[in-house]
Amino acid sequence: MRIIDLRGQKLSRAELLAAMPRAAMGTSEATDLVRPILDDVKERGAAALRDFEEKFDHVRPKHLRVPAEAIEDALTTLDPEVRSAIEESVRRARAVAKNQVPKDFYTDLAEGARVAERWIPIQRVGLYVPGGKAVYPSSVIMNAVPAQAAGVESLAIATPPARDDAEGLPNKTILATCAILGVDEVYAVGGAQAIAMFAYGAKGSEPQDGDVLCDPVDKITGPGNIFVATAKSLVSAFVGIDAVAGPTEIGIIADKDANPSLVAADLIGQAEHDELAGSVLFTDSEEFAEKVQENLNYRVPKTEHAERVHTSLSGTQSAIVLTDGLDQSIDAANAYAAEHLEIQTKDADAVVKRIKNAGAIFRGPYSPVPLGDYMSGSNHVLPTGGTARFAAGLGVHTFMKPVEVIEYDEEGLKLWRPASTRSPSPKTCPHMASVC
Repeated sequence: MRIIDLRGQKLSRAELLAAMPRAAMGTSEATDLVRPILDDVKERGAAALRDFEEKFDHVRPKHLRVPAEAIEDALTTLDPEVRSAIEESVRRARAVAKNQVPKDFYTDLAEGARVAERWIPIQRVGLYVPGGKAVYPSSVIMNAVPAQAAGVESLAIATPPARDDAEGLPNKTILATCAILGVDEVYAVGGAQAIAMFAYGAKGSEPQDGDVLCDPVDKITGPGNIFVATAKSLVSAFVGIDAVAGPTEIGIIADKDANPSLVAADLIGQAEHDELAGSVLFTDSEEFAEKVQENLNYRVPKTEHAERVHTSLSGTQSAIVLTDGLDQSIDAANAYAAEHLEIQTKDADAVVKRIKNAGAIFRGPYSPVPLGDYMSGSNHVLPTGGTARFAAGLGVHTFMKPVEVIEYDEEGLKLWRPASTRSPSPKTCPHMASVC
């Protein structure tokens, strides 16, 4: 891993932000490729979806909407141990989501003058579940559970068809997870074309042309590759999105007392996801950094996806950041604003309290990021690329909107009269004319 040495430097905020390692993203090229896909799906609906599945996923689905019996069959044939693990992950996620539901409130400003706030669920949501280099049934859980806790009426899931399935059905573990969650509207559609389907809706389904395959949604959530992210960005002018996600990333603040073997394992664990995944270590100990590098040199060649990990760790998005002390490590980590931030220092609680920017914080050596990916009860759909400086991870709040309710009675309105007389033309409003 390359070294970024901040020691002895007093950097401005702009300089510190610029010094952070980031992946180089070819967004303009992706836009040129994605826009025609969106336009074609909008124009031709299901016919375009099938063509794009055949082109990109190398399979032409027999059914774009997965039949209910296929979803149930996937559940009945699921390995019992896998089913038990999925159900436990769902249980934990639901327990956290239940406590995330925001509460309505009101404020009495005077006699007969109240402003209330209601949290209203979004009516229809499209949940995207990726299926490229790996299959993540956990992404079904992370999207669907908070949406259900929020009270969303209509949930649809899109996920790519499995290339080894003769009928072009999605991965069976993903389908079984949908069954466990009670989601029966599932589409064998991936990539930018799935985002177009959610945004515009699509006609032309089996068995009759002209039937509605998928109704448009009000919001699209879920992670994906650069083409999915670009598609979400392009449709965000008229349909809600959770975020434009980039490659996954981890930041680790560690001091000389941390375990270099565990830190190296966690850096590798994130690098395994993608060649563009970012793994960044912040430490004030050059000796510790050398020990981590030694562990990486030993572990990476033995890793199953060694080439991918090597590409990720040697890329511009990954680095060991050397600092003058813990204070500068914290400042640098806040500038980086990691999707996942691990704290492996002597006084982890004190460090956690000083973190201002992170998608999720993993405190201590026994709270590794993979725990959050699957079983911690937290959500793994998190802001990337430094957007944790202003954005939060997926949660119940993602699927709700606050709406203010203004409740004034006649007397409460009359009490407002002294203020109304100071406005430029209070009697232009008939209601104000009646009380002024």
